[in-house]
Amino acid sequence: MGYLRRMESEPRVFPPRPIRGVRARYARQAGCPSDFADVTVDFEPWEEGFAFEAADSADVTEGSCREQLPGFHAALAAGMREELADQGDGFAVAVAVVLRSVRVHDVDSHDRSFHMAGRLAVREALAQAYGPPPLPKHRA
Repeated sequence: MGYLRRMESEPRVFPPRPIRGVRARYARQAGCPSDFADVTVDFEPWEEGFAFEAADSADVTEGSCREQLPGFHAALAAGMREELADQGDGFAVAVAVVLRSVRVHDVDSHDRSFHMAGRLAVREALAQAYGPPPLPKHRA
């Protein structure tokens, strides 16, 4: 069950207010290569739909991965869209996401890492906006 499915029947708009400085770090050590992505984003109320951009002033901490950044950005945005879609009906998305900083690792950063970081960033923003997700109901 998504964060917003527990809301009353009137549609909510995400985000209800600016949610800035959301950090999502996806790091998994399961062998070589592992997974690593670390981003900080702002969620701003916007027109209906989803918009993503990297700020001109975005802080980029990277090694030799600069040519891969556009692919990482696309994977990050795709993960965000996917997580928002998984929330189901009951809310409208009207958000501009602004990438403020990104950290990558020469070996362990790849599209999958950034896709997962995008999902985590949306979960964190939803928790900041609406509180923690509902607990699963106990079946007797």
